Amino acid sequence: MSKNVLIYTFETCPYCIRAKRLLSKNNIDFEEIDITDNEDKLIELEKKTGIDTVPQIFVGESFIGGCDDLYALYKSGEFHKTFTT
Repeated sequence: MSKNVLIYTFETCPYCIRAKRLLSKNNIDFEEIDITDNEDKLIELEKKTGIDTVPQIFVGESFIGGCDDLYALYKSGEFHKTFTT
């Protein structure tokens, strides 16, 4: 069973597409929030995480990072431990 995963994205962002594809490929359910036209939400996320790009991925209240961070978790073998219970 996967944990509560939230991913903030832009509609045409190739990194967002890659991140969602990896999650889906590994049967990780996630909620996507498309903030393509919501600069205020991106500014709010930047204040919360210190990052001004997308995707921004959260597991529960924990900020995982972006696409590169997600793939690093996958390659390290920590992916399933991070996203499943």
